[in-house]
Amino acid sequence: MKKFYSLLLAMLLAAGVLAGCGESAEQPKDNDSAKEDQSAGEEESEFPVTIKDALDNEVVIESKPERIVSMIPSNTEIAFGLGLGEEVVGVSDFDNYPAEATEKEKIGGMEFNVEKIISLNPDLVLAHASSAHNSEAGLQQLRDAGVTVLVVNDAKSFDQVFESIEMVGTAAGEKEQAEQLVSDMKSKLDEIKTKAQGIKEEDRKSVFVEVSPAPEIYTAGTNTFMDEMLSAINAKNIITEEGWPKMDPEAIIERNPDVIITTHGYYTEDAVGNVMSRDGWQDINAVKNKQVVDVDSDMVTRSGPRIVEGVEELAKAVYPDVFK
Repeated sequence: MKKFYSLLLAMLLAAGVLAGCGESAEQPKDNDSAKEDQSAGEEESEFPVTIKDALDNEVVIESKPERIVSMIPSNTEIAFGLGLGEEVVGVSDFDNYPAEATEKEKIGGMEFNVEKIISLNPDLVLAHASSAHNSEAGLQQLRDAGVTVLVVNDAKSFDQVFESIEMVGTAAGEKEQAEQLVSDMKSKLDEIKTKAQGIKEEDRKSVFVEVSPAPEIYTAGTNTFMDEMLSAINAKNIITEEGWPKMDPEAIIERNPDVIITTHGYYTEDAVGNVMSRDGWQDINAVKNKQVVDVDSDMVTRSGPRIVEGVEELAKAVYPDVFK
């Protein structure tokens, strides 16, 4: 908004100078100037914009944000995916992608530093529904300080990821870029699904996804994003319990998965070796056939632009002969 008014003021001053020199202020502009003015007008027309966020707050964004603080890695990846890397001035302590994000100012983790965020003078703070209720006091402090806070939804499905991207894109003045990004993601996902549909029923594999290692083994059950991802690649989740249940090792042995996927390799040492060497697991098909694979946790759990890449990595791990 400030840039637009500066441009408008410059144009008015220029018109006054020309009039004072006896020249017409209605002289036709060159093509480049006309294009610049048209672009500025189009950008201005997008704002102010009102968005209903994940907490049903009506958030009014007066002008295109020039300084953005992201409070969670998935929001950061969305912002960078929309080409907003320069606008991002602060990120959480957990942000590790893309590499440029690691160079940004850190604003804390689950307990964010309100003073630090305010000191960065942001136009927009991208919060997240997964932690918003536990940090409402801090978010209200930001609002009271005049900072615009947008709480992005905690996506539990592909469609909700697409909604998150479009919400951030609209808030940041990159609506068309967001729509294009979502379109590209949908096309890639459709390609993966189409390829997976060609897998015959007798060739479908049963899968166990381990999100936390022994001694307390947790997994992904029904009504989770991971379960939807397994369905997308035409694989069978051996877990019929809902949510993220803690599993008894004997139950996993009994269900005998064809493939075991670990998602904690980045955070634990030798995830695959740990599974392969467990007592009593030697007769599980996945262990016998060496079908234990660690996939990048961030790619398959962060609800951002890389989630479809995560689906593809999952497909390669489960069906290496089909997805090469």
